[in-house]
Amino acid sequence: METTDEWIQQRTGISQRYYAPEGVGASDLALEASKRALEAARMAPEDLDYILFATMTPDFILPGSAPLLGAKLGAVGIPALDIRQQCAAMIYALQLCDALLASGHVSRILVVGAEAHAGFMPWTDWDRLETGQGPAPAPEVWKRANDHRALAILFGDGAGAMVFERDPRPERGLLAIDLHADGNFVTKLHIPAGFRTRPFISQKTVDEDLFVPRMDGKDLFKHAVTKLPKSVQRCCKRAGVKLEDVDLFVAHQANQRINEAVREALGVAPEKVPTNIARVGNTSAATIPILYDEIVRAGQVKEGALVCFLALGAGIHWGSALFRV
Repeated sequence: METTDEWIQQRTGISQRYYAPEGVGASDLALEASKRALEAARMAPEDLDYILFATMTPDFILPGSAPLLGAKLGAVGIPALDIRQQCAAMIYALQLCDALLASGHVSRILVVGAEAHAGFMPWTDWDRLETGQGPAPAPEVWKRANDHRALAILFGDGAGAMVFERDPRPERGLLAIDLHADGNFVTKLHIPAGFRTRPFISQKTVDEDLFVPRMDGKDLFKHAVTKLPKSVQRCCKRAGVKLEDVDLFVAHQANQRINEAVREALGVAPEKVPTNIARVGNTSAATIPILYDEIVRAGQVKEGALVCFLALGAGIHWGSALFRV
């Protein structure tokens, strides 16, 4: 595309990212993350009672990826649920986990966020992209990539997983949550292709790139920097804690400029807001579990720490959650 590393970093904070190879889907990425999460939790797949799988890039149109993951993991027979709140999915997953665990019917839940965005990237010359070799892009290929440049510089592939277990201590786990959705803004970030047409995939779908997301980045930026600080403040009020009592803010990694604006609006110190977008890009539903895994393994999350998770994504969905580790 007509861009530079400097241009991308200035606008997004991203300097590298990863793509799933041809033939590798979200459930394959999720499998590796799930194995690591279970190992860290000292559990086996048969110890699980439920799987929650968050993705907007499933292996198939149907079924969802959750049962695929269960089969690959060896956790066969347990309920497996897909959720689709895109970048905000992990906040919704926390509420679902809390409700399932509180019901008494479930004791251990595997929560996974995984994305294989490569399938909607606006490129056809993948060999050149992956090897750096080959002929220059044809004019029509170059134009197509540039038409989708604002979106194409953001997304990377990856997966993260967490295991949640029932804890009888009332001061631990989910303390408060603030969730919202507003479908009036669905076209700010959406994939136009769908089941409103007959057939749902046609030559027009391909010719007009209707399978590639459309995004209004400027408007999404405004929504994020105004809605997320208010959500965090409401969440703290509901939990009866002060903003300064929060130890860490684990935010969705959409754009570093968004995260900086939210941090400044809250008046939070930079060291309380970890980030990894520079290394992995925007991995949608996978960003929060990937980032949280990194800071846990780095020893940044202490016993009893108060963690605030926050995110805004397509839909639009947004919200925050306070969790006592």
